[in-house]
Amino acid sequence: MTSIKSEATIQAEIMLAVSQQGHSVWRSNAGSVRDARGFVVKLFPKGFPDLVGFRKTDGKFFVIEVKNSKGRLGTDQKRFAEFASRQPIIYGVCRSAEEAVRLVTES
Repeated sequence: MTSIKSEATIQAEIMLAVSQQGHSVWRSNAGSVRDARGFVVKLFPKGFPDLVGFRKTDGKFFVIEVKNSKGRLGTDQKRFAEFASRQPIIYGVCRSAEEAVRLVTES
């Protein structure tokens, strides 16, 4: 029986691999949270990809939605993918560090 990697594990592997290539990458959080005082803090909009960054060679902005082998895009994520397709950015759904490095370096 093959174990399926968690998206958190894949995300950490992607961040390490993309960073090792010299690119800048950060984790992004979407939705909203309540702070200790009860205030609602707005984050990125729902559906915003898991990782954001800049390519070292030309500074081009990229966003990566991380999924494991069974993961599928939700409605808000599909809406963002459609939006991203009309923008001058690099966007992709990646299921491994290798896919992410290819996306960032070859797009």
